[in-house]
Order: sequence, then structure tokens, then C-alpha cells
Amino acid sequence: MSEQEDQKVPEEESSTGMTFMGHLEELRWVLVRSAASICIAACAAFIGYKYVFDYILLGPKSPDFFTNRFMCYLSKVLDSPSFCINSKPLKLINIDMAGQFNTHVQVSIYAGLILAFPYIIYQLWKFISPALYDEERNKARGAVLIISGLFIIGVLFGYYFITPFSVDFLSSYSISTQIENTINLSSYISLVSSLSLVSGLVFEMPVLVFFLTKIGIITPDFLKKYRRHAFIVILIIAAIISPPDILSMTLISIPLWVLFEVSIIVSKRIIKKKATDV
Repeated sequence: MSEQEDQKVPEEESSTGMTFMGHLEELRWVLVRSAASICIAACAAFIGYKYVFDYILLGPKSPDFFTNRFMCYLSKVLDSPSFCINSKPLKLINIDMAGQFNTHVQVSIYAGLILAFPYIIYQLWKFISPALYDEERNKARGAVLIISGLFIIGVLFGYYFITPFSVDFLSSYSISTQIENTINLSSYISLVSSLSLVSGLVFEMPVLVFFLTKIGIITPDFLKKYRRHAFIVILIIAAIISPPDILSMTLISIPLWVLFEVSIIVSKRIIKKKATDV
């Protein structure tokens, strides 16, 4: 065999100058750094459990919580007692031997995910940015800020608006006077954590619509066609988690409806850009 044939064929390199194995190695480090950020944030929440529990997680059930004080103030101004929520402190119990410890660990993990979310998005952006053109890279940088910002706003909305109304409604709901509500700690924590996280993910709706429109799965016409259906679903959700009054339903449903309308605008812009690029 000739000297050229005896030489090994070099591993194919990508447009970024990195081999396929190099990309895998970089992805591995992205995952490692992301997992490490979650662990560090979770450990910080575990150590600072007093503040996390007393001031954050147990806050929405307290009469001194911002949303509860605001709604009770409105009830006095409008002379409508039904507006006042969580006016009495909600007592929680623990019935499992390891219940408080398990809750401590679970909450720390939730807190780690929430606190590390912007950093994880940033790590993913750093991984894909070398493969993008300059214009795409600038837009992707803006997308990182938008995704992180929407998630944080969604978590805050779920915590300050949806959670207090849900706690008041569910803790006072009764199907019989012979049954007394005794709320377990794990049940309460699960409600607060899940509502905040789910709300954060729901606020990513415009981002999801952006990508679905990009790949041609949905269109603005599709969203407009089911606008009434979406409005009814939003009202149902607001009615379930809020007290039985119009003001509370409005406070919860308006932001969700605005998100849906923003999603339509985002979808329109994507379709318009596709048409101009052709």
C-alpha cells in the first residue's frame, strides 16, 4: 500500500472547526455544568431553609402576604367580604415520620431548578451559538433573555396571584359540614411548588408558538380559529382557582389571555418573515 493509503483518514470537522466527538464532549460539559448549577442552588436552598419556608413557601397562606392584604383591602373599599382571601392563618400538619425532611429535600430540588433555569438556558445558548451566523447569534442571545424573563415572570405570577387564590379556595372548600379540612404539609408544598413551576412554563407559550410556527405545525389562522375555545378554557381555569367573584377571575384570566394574543402576534411575524424571505 502507498504511504497515502496507509495514513488514517482524519475525522471530519464541522463548520465550527470541532469534530463530532468534540461536540459530544462539549455537550457533556454543558450537562455537567447545568447539573452542578442545580445542585449548588439546591444546596443553598437546603441550607437557607428557614427563609425558604417561613418567608417564601408558607407566605401565601399568611394574612400578611402581599396579595392577601391587597385583596382584603379591596374588600373593605368595595364593601365586599368575598374579595378578602386567607384572612385566617392556615394551619398545616405533618403525619409522616420523615415528612418534614422529605419536604425539605423536595423543596430544595424545586428551588434549585428555578434558580438555575436562566443559567441552564445560557449554557444551551453557548453550546449552539458557534454554529449560528452573526445575525442568528444576535437573535439567539435575545431569545435567551426572553425565555428566562418569561419563565421568571410566570413563576412570580403563579406565586403571587394563582397560589394565594388557590390556597384560599381549596382550603375552605367543603362538601359537608361534617368534614373538617386538615391540610398536610406535603400537600400544601406540592400545590405551591407545582403552581409556580407550571405557571412559569405556561408563560413560555409565545416561545413555543414561535418554534411551532417556524416548523409549520401551527399558523396564526389556526390560533385565531380557536381563539374562542382558548378564551373559554382560560375562564374555566380562572374560575376554578379563584374565589367566586368577577374581580378575582379577571385578575387571573387577563395575563393568560394577553399571553395567547402575544402568541398570535409572534406567529404572524414568523409567517410574514417567511413570505419575505422567499
